[in-house]
Amino acid sequence: MNKPFVIGIAGGSGSGKTFFLKCFLEYFTDAEVCLVSQDDYYFPVAHTMTKEENTLYNFDLPSTIDHLNFEADITKLLNGETVLKREYTFNNPDIVPKILKMKPAPIIIIEGLFILHFKKIAATLDLKIFIEADDGIALQRRLKRDLTERGYSHDDVMYRWVNHVVPAYNKYLLPYKEECDQVITNNSHEAEDIICVTEAISKELRKKVLI
Repeated sequence: MNKPFVIGIAGGSGSGKTFFLKCFLEYFTDAEVCLVSQDDYYFPVAHTMTKEENTLYNFDLPSTIDHLNFEADITKLLNGETVLKREYTFNNPDIVPKILKMKPAPIIIIEGLFILHFKKIAATLDLKIFIEADDGIALQRRLKRDLTERGYSHDDVMYRWVNHVVPAYNKYLLPYKEECDQVITNNSHEAEDIICVTEAISKELRKKVLI
């Protein structure tokens, strides 16, 4: 197999990265693309903590990610090997983690907050995409997600936003913005706007990689 084309998609919390990826992946089959998410490489520490300890623990640091296994699994995919990985469930005891099966493909997408900060991972990227949103919009998206999907209280979300999320974004992601090939501002609440952007990128990529 020829070397896969590797795309890095970085974006802060609430930037709309998940929706961007969902739209982007619609243009490819499972055999054409493989997604590797940084979120599945958190060190599993929450089960040892009290609720208060969990609230104060800063998950928005590179040290919370098992980057060595993250890098090793990416290398396996680049070498044509299939990777099995347990899904990370964000401390939600109601979710039974799935075993993710990541298969090598012509296009590999790596997404996450720190993928540009981890030098070995950044060096593998052929295309770097940076997704951003205004602070107020990003915060509202974060609140909606964490309150409804992850069961956090409003105070917990705001504490993490001010003390963890924003400082991490400014230190570990924003400095790499200028290195990216494309910067996408995602302030819109209209799905059609992101669909148009992902369609344009996917068409260009299909001509470059898959034809």
